[in-house]
Amino acid sequence: MILKDLKQITVIGLGLLGSSASLAVLRSFPKIKVSGYTHRVATRRKARQLSVATEIFDDMALSVSNSDIVILATPIRTFEGIFEEIAPALAKGCIVTDVGSTKAPVHRWAAKRLPKTVHYVGSHPIAGSEKRGVEFARDDLFYRAACIITTTKNTNHSAVRTLKNFWSELGCTVTLMSPQKHDKIFADISHLPHVAATALINASDKETMKFAGRGFIDTSRIASGPANIWTDVLMTNTTNIDRGIGRIIRELTKLQKAIKGKNEKQIQKLLEQARAKRAALIRDKINKKELI
Repeated sequence: MILKDLKQITVIGLGLLGSSASLAVLRSFPKIKVSGYTHRVATRRKARQLSVATEIFDDMALSVSNSDIVILATPIRTFEGIFEEIAPALAKGCIVTDVGSTKAPVHRWAAKRLPKTVHYVGSHPIAGSEKRGVEFARDDLFYRAACIITTTKNTNHSAVRTLKNFWSELGCTVTLMSPQKHDKIFADISHLPHVAATALINASDKETMKFAGRGFIDTSRIASGPANIWTDVLMTNTTNIDRGIGRIIRELTKLQKAIKGKNEKQIQKLLEQARAKRAALIRDKINKKELI
């Protein structure tokens, strides 16, 4: 399938990511019909008011009927049930993907629940914010964002090419990798930061936090993410996240030991090491124009 042959795309889940994907499709592919589905009556009402899709459905199976691409934008652990529910209604050759931030279990669920006549390919556009809801949707959310496409040895090559071109058209820079590699990487650079921010907030006194400045606010920002979404993330990538937490504990223990022992040389070494590594990261991001 090539992009010019696409006639209908369905987005299941009309929160920030789902609605933004829908708006981005409407902007980039004005001739394509976009069907949106959400189980919430209030969200359907808002979505219609904001015109985030060509048509908003209250029937999931009906929303995917005749679609060339179906994008799941609901909490990750709902995916398996959704695959099962939409399977009978999917057209032959339909590409099913998602915007979730863990991938290995989703590939397993798709292989188990989706018919052989459709093609699952994992997608993870690295975009979003701590805000949630259809009212925060933007048609440029994916512009200059990275997008990871995950594949296995059984993934349909034509479907991968179509999705790569699709996300590129929405403004993303696309990289392909295995679901296992994806989950290891994003445990380290996405899931662990959320865990660390959560721990920082929970370890802080409410009265003390009233005096917090920009540094504390910036460091803890991602702890504002929706608890139900992040519970799903942590529950579907447990091994990688557990190992990462172990590494953080070891680093904290090094600092704790140096501070407790008033080992100024070791404290400065650890701080300088982190400073240098972050400076290298920022330089690399600027060179790649991922930071302005």
